[in-house]
Amino acid sequence: MEFTDTWGGTYPAIVRLWEAAWAEFVPLLRFDVEIRKIVCTTTAIQSINARIRKAVRARGHCPTDQAALKCVYLAVMSLDPTGTGRRRWTMRWKAALQAFDITFDGRLTATRR
Repeated sequence: MEFTDTWGGTYPAIVRLWEAAWAEFVPLLRFDVEIRKIVCTTTAIQSINARIRKAVRARGHCPTDQAALKCVYLAVMSLDPTGTGRRRWTMRWKAALQAFDITFDGRLTATRR
């Protein structure tokens, strides 16, 4: 394998890790390039997850699934309360949103109708 030949002598632990994780990595390659860019952009995703965790922790427990969804929805909507950032966000993520919509058979746009 070319990767092993190039980096095996210098970084043997990395090569072992790469080979062990190959089965989990290959399914990612089936997605479009736009989706892979989003998946690899972890800083924004981690920021949103932190906001959601903070909101859920402050709320305590949620008695129903609907209450949990409302808590998550309000946490995400509070990221941009005026809605002005949404326009810029969708322009930057437009290709990725379209790829998600095609890949996941319209599940993104089904809720907006």
